[in-house]
Amino acid sequence: MSDTNKKTGAGSDMTFVPEDFALRDEVRWLKSEDLNLFSFIRQSMNKIEPGYVSTYPPSECGIATFCKDVATSVAKYTPFSKPTIIAVKREHEIEPYERVVRYQILKEDRQSYIDAAKYVNDSSIDIVSLQHEYGIFGGPDGEYVLDFLEALKKPTVATLHTVLHSPSPNQKRITQEMGKLCEVMVVMVKTGRQILLDGYDVDPAKITVIPHGVPNVHRVSAATVKRALGMADRQIISTFGLINRGKGIEYVIKAMPKIVEKYPNAVYFVLGETHPGVRKHEGESYRNMLSEVISELGLEDHVRFNNRFLTLSELVRYLCATDVYVKPYLSKDQISSGTLAYALGCGKATLSTPYLYAEEVLADGRGLFIDFQSPESIADTVIRVLDDKDLKESMETAAYNYARRAAWFNVAISYLDLFDRVLRRSGIVKEEPAG
Repeated sequence: MSDTNKKTGAGSDMTFVPEDFALRDEVRWLKSEDLNLFSFIRQSMNKIEPGYVSTYPPSECGIATFCKDVATSVAKYTPFSKPTIIAVKREHEIEPYERVVRYQILKEDRQSYIDAAKYVNDSSIDIVSLQHEYGIFGGPDGEYVLDFLEALKKPTVATLHTVLHSPSPNQKRITQEMGKLCEVMVVMVKTGRQILLDGYDVDPAKITVIPHGVPNVHRVSAATVKRALGMADRQIISTFGLINRGKGIEYVIKAMPKIVEKYPNAVYFVLGETHPGVRKHEGESYRNMLSEVISELGLEDHVRFNNRFLTLSELVRYLCATDVYVKPYLSKDQISSGTLAYALGCGKATLSTPYLYAEEVLADGRGLFIDFQSPESIADTVIRVLDDKDLKESMETAAYNYARRAAWFNVAISYLDLFDRVLRRSGIVKEEPAG
């Protein structure tokens, strides 16, 4: 994964980033004696053959990235069992998928879901890991996913990336049916489990919590990485992810004049391209609106866009250079966030509006909360963190330590353990290899 000879930078600045900031190789860091702690790994290695149903890169989608990370991480513990990806794609798009994608579901073709289930049923796949968010499947609220599950004869674990407090009747029906058709539903925080119990009547025995994975990153000082990026004299505030109107980026931009008054070298990085679905329907109208706000406030030297879908190595470099990470979501109901998880994984002092996922992962001093749609709250809280070195260091340490349990190699162990337990309950366990 190390990509350290690649050039990257802020704005038009391009510079080499030293080898020190490379991502760790997760497998190399797992010592052989550590396997004694996980007896089930020895029992299940090269025995479980998972299949994954999801969007998948090069589709520019957070769930696609999540699926690749899960599949790749689990595969490192089952080196002779190749994962199979069943990718959900739009019918008229050509995606240059990796060879690991063995089958494609056409999103709006209902028969395609039934055909995909038949493919899995006839394959050597033991268990299916399905990534769920209403928008990635076809039909009203993505209801075609039920056609796939009803035709499937293999056990399924569904990871829920959205759990709504107040779903529409159809959304609630879909989730409840999935709860009946799947062996296990995975949520990423305890709050998600409680919502399923209270609002959807899902069997408690079918719900488990596995955190959102994060890259295994060396902890380095922001100052060191900023020097490598040619930004040594700047206070860097950042937000990353696919851009759309629900992200609240305009409120951070409107907070910048007050921040710049106290810290004249402050700069706000908006990292990531416009969400492809948004761009298809409204073009770059939201980003253009943000540019107009920047111009009106005279912030051209203090706000920078990187309008690309960043590679993981590029993203980690930007995060490592960040002094304060801000997540100004507008929706209270968000139950998962890969972007926030990655900021914690890089040990960043993080500010967020109090949406459901953030409330749980930023508790106990791991972050600070800002008011919804409030430039004043954002500015005051950013300045508070920049002013107080001890507070900033405390938040960074708490975030980094908390995220260690969610490093992808640990999350992979949790999924592999879950797959093994489901298969044992289902009576579908392959014989142990001889010797």
